[in-house]
Amino acid sequence: MKVLVTGASGFVGGRLAAALEEAGHEVAAMTRRPESYEGAGTPVAGDVGDEDSLRSALTGCAAAYYLVHSLGDEDFERKDADAARAFARAAAAAGVGRIVYLGGLGRDGDQLSRHLRSRREVERLLGETGVPVTVLRAGIVVGHGGVSWEMTRQLVAHLPAMVTPRWVHTRTQPIAVADVVRYLVGVLDAPEAEGRVFEVGGPEVLTYLQMLSRVADIQNRHLFVVPVPLLTPQLSSRWLALVTDVDVTTGRSLIDSMSIEVVVTDDAIRSVVPFEPMDYDEMVMTALVERARDRRDQDRQRRGGWLSRGARR
Repeated sequence: MKVLVTGASGFVGGRLAAALEEAGHEVAAMTRRPESYEGAGTPVAGDVGDEDSLRSALTGCAAAYYLVHSLGDEDFERKDADAARAFARAAAAAGVGRIVYLGGLGRDGDQLSRHLRSRREVERLLGETGVPVTVLRAGIVVGHGGVSWEMTRQLVAHLPAMVTPRWVHTRTQPIAVADVVRYLVGVLDAPEAEGRVFEVGGPEVLTYLQMLSRVADIQNRHLFVVPVPLLTPQLSSRWLALVTDVDVTTGRSLIDSMSIEVVVTDDAIRSVVPFEPMDYDEMVMTALVERARDRRDQDRQRRGGWLSRGARR
């Protein structure tokens, strides 16, 4: 079937577009800059801030994956809500049969963070025009290029000793990006997944401190941790911005969510898309190998550029 993937050049979207093509689907890869898109599928112009462009991008699509968010923006709640409304209207107008959305884990009865409340609102708004929505809710997604994973990796790489706020003792259920993609592809061909909400996670429930320690162990690094319970989310986000590539605004949204326990309470997805997800050590090693390959490829491209420039002189 013909499927639209929003965020096709992103962390999850790029992998998903390739996996859908491999599964035999016709992929329309939505991007604001189709002329520079180099990933899987056929690039189509589209912007969630421009409803007319969405209607054009969705034309002829039987299903659509919604993978965009404005997490790095101070006004992300309003922007994400407006974008979800526009996408829902455009999908209904184009006759799309199903929307698949990747949201965030967290029990509805808990005091959710702004980030997680926004994800819930997007779920609701996407279905507002009557198009069935399949939702996958995930916690930390581990893979090269993912913001949460990069934050974890860089903290371990840059700080042999670190002060840690209270959120490092919060439990979460990390999942490999490859397994998220496998679930996203799998629900598309499962009629019983239509209109349902699924929780996805790896096989282990870990605290953030345990995750940091495991990454350090895998890389033969010693991690010395000093707990500082009074370190506020605002101070934590500024601290993250100093020692990682995560900006203050994104860091604050992530840290607010890290104070909320996000674990799978219903594993119904396992009967719809049955397979054994990677354990934490495997997903970490996979991410590290991907990063090493990416750096090696970039080095080769740079050396090729230098040789080419030298030959022209």
